[in-house]
Amino acid sequence: MSQHGEKPAAHEDEWWRRLYDETAPDTGPSGVADSLDDRFDSASDAVGGTDTDHTRREDHAVTVVPLPDPRSPGTDRAPEPPNPPTPEPPHAAPEQAHPRTTLAGRAPWEAPAGPSRPHTFAARPPAVPPAPEPPAVPRPPAVPEPSARLAVGHVGDRPPAYDAEPAALPLTDLDDLDDLVPDTVLDGARYGAFTLRAASVRGDSARSRGERRRDALLTARFGTGDGALVLVAVAGGARDAGRARPAADACRWIGGSVARSHARLSDDIRAGRRDDLKSGLHRLTDRTYGKLRARAAELGLEPSAYTADLRCLLLSADPECRTRVFFGIGPGGLFRLRDGAWQDLDPVLPVSRGAASEEGPGGDRLTMDLQITTRPSPYAEGPPPASAEPFRFRASVARPGDTLLLCANGLAEPMRGMPALADELARRWSADGPPGLPAYLADTLLRTAGYADDRTSAAVWEA
Repeated sequence: MSQHGEKPAAHEDEWWRRLYDETAPDTGPSGVADSLDDRFDSASDAVGGTDTDHTRREDHAVTVVPLPDPRSPGTDRAPEPPNPPTPEPPHAAPEQAHPRTTLAGRAPWEAPAGPSRPHTFAARPPAVPPAPEPPAVPRPPAVPEPSARLAVGHVGDRPPAYDAEPAALPLTDLDDLDDLVPDTVLDGARYGAFTLRAASVRGDSARSRGERRRDALLTARFGTGDGALVLVAVAGGARDAGRARPAADACRWIGGSVARSHARLSDDIRAGRRDDLKSGLHRLTDRTYGKLRARAAELGLEPSAYTADLRCLLLSADPECRTRVFFGIGPGGLFRLRDGAWQDLDPVLPVSRGAASEEGPGGDRLTMDLQITTRPSPYAEGPPPASAEPFRFRASVARPGDTLLLCANGLAEPMRGMPALADELARRWSADGPPGLPAYLADTLLRTAGYADDRTSAAVWEA
């Protein structure tokens, strides 16, 4: 009965009984051949016609080609010869003339025959990451060969009696702190075609007794570019000046005068106006010494007790200008080293009671002498004072390789009185160009017996 209460027909009940009859035997597997060729023949018969139209197809000739087992180790042996082909039956159809090739053996994707066993493979060792490169260790800088430390040497048969190094500091108090000066001053520069080295050192006698350095040194540049002007001033103070510093005042005041006129002086040097330079520098120097005399009066000192020996160099920064101008007043030295030999460009003038000669080395007029003599006063005690120091001036053209040495009297005296010192400096300064600052200081400190004053100098090397 259906879901709606209808009574099924008789033939439907018979159909259901046949379908679900439990006593009916199981169909089981079919007895008909069910290979690939059988299915192909059945499909061909169904499409091409009945058995009466076509004869049953025979198996095609098969060429057997054995395939080697890709997993077998003996893959290098020769393949076995193929089986001989099966002869084609005489009743074969024309379209069956081409033989069909079937590969015998196991294909690479088929499972091997026999009991299954675990497959083993040659295990590759795990990839070992490359060891990290050690960080680059910077090489230590090359250590130069240990060389002899720059030591203060001496020339002559015996060393000086004083110690080579400072022993005592100058005595000072609260009111004199501004007037303290260091034991040593060192400076240097390079402009245009010249290299400058300058130093001022307290003498062996002052180092031993704890006295101040009396000499003074000034190095200054005024202006810029090729029009710049370099001033080097060295001054030696009087021994009886006490704590006064006339040498430092002289350097400072001549520096101020040159600074105010540096543009005009630079143009005159580059243009070679020798007469204008001489008259202008003479006027600036007289102005400086006038200030020294006024300062002596303020301190209640005699003019001779507050004075200094002043010597200066003017150097143009223009590489095309090699004119070197020297001027000053008082004793000292100006030497030129050329071709390994020293030349004294400012020899010592003879001291006399009269006025000095108007003509200096090279025909330069040093000062004006009016040739007016006066009788000494009958009320004056002692001999009349010596005449004032003449003004010194020299303008010369330097050559490549020259060395010009400007120095105060503390170095000028041993340069003239100790030939061994002059020879040693000539040997050191004739090769390898200008020395460095430490080497130049060591050269300045070359000691000689009998000369223990302050040493102040400036040297100019020409490229």
